[in-house]
Amino acid sequence: MHQVVAEVWRGEFLESVHHGSVIALDANGAPVLAVGQPERIAYPRSSNKPIQALAMLRNGLDLDGELLALASASHSGEDFHIAGVRRILESAGLTVDDLQCTPDLPIGERALAAHLAAGLGKAPVYMNCSGKHAAMLATCVRNGWPTANYLDPTHPLQVAMVETLEDLAGEPVGAVGVDGCGAPLFGISLTGLARAFGRLASAPAGSHERRIADAMSNHPEWVGGTDRDVTSLMRGLPGAVAKDGAEGVYALGLPDGSAVALKIADGSSRARPVVMVAALRMLGVNVAPLADLATVPVLGHGEPVGAVRPSAAVVPAA
Repeated sequence: MHQVVAEVWRGEFLESVHHGSVIALDANGAPVLAVGQPERIAYPRSSNKPIQALAMLRNGLDLDGELLALASASHSGEDFHIAGVRRILESAGLTVDDLQCTPDLPIGERALAAHLAAGLGKAPVYMNCSGKHAAMLATCVRNGWPTANYLDPTHPLQVAMVETLEDLAGEPVGAVGVDGCGAPLFGISLTGLARAFGRLASAPAGSHERRIADAMSNHPEWVGGTDRDVTSLMRGLPGAVAKDGAEGVYALGLPDGSAVALKIADGSSRARPVVMVAALRMLGVNVAPLADLATVPVLGHGEPVGAVRPSAAVVPAA
């Protein structure tokens, strides 16, 4: 069902491969690249977060700038991220005790090291989804909705999120599950995910979609973190809206409405940026600013001895 989309080379030896599915849509929504089964339902995981944030704006959430980017984030747990989560909660008269996301440690390497050195443990506020959860709670307060059961799939907030996802993706939700943070998880096709990101990135001024796009592209370090590839991706492509997701998912929209969505079948994150850059090249995007993401080094004794590279399925024909 999936195809080989990335190769792992150790020296001149092909050591392993990553299978996956990829869709790249042009500004008119026509496929330029379709590999594997992009029409098959997948869980976008955290790549859904910008669309969930849009649902919250449509229902009265009053955030912009870095805090709106944080509501769309899988943050690294750096100090500014945690302070931002507290600001969102305080604006709604809430505290970190109201968060119902899974207790966790920071996911950023440097943030985790500093966290452990300070003798700190797991807590919901450090979980990478805490910005989204804080914004969900603030949206509930704004609407007078109960906060105790905001993760229930039948809660008005979650119903609004389904409606917004179906609106942007142009297709019905095809699966419902529970995400790693405890929130409901809604599945759509990769094609629908790409379509949604293209609509976000190309939205007109004054729209809620434009607010999301501007917040993320102007504050990419709040969407990921100082050392994260999703941050580098948006910094390298001004105006782009990108979001990584667990189990090998990645989505990106460009200001002209073109977009890419992909999933690495084995759930690995290392091939995601490599395949994303290759797909962007197929769209005719100048990927020179993304040179550091175009391949991922394979290490031997701590030194590069090879690389993860895109396969022929996602590389333009010579």
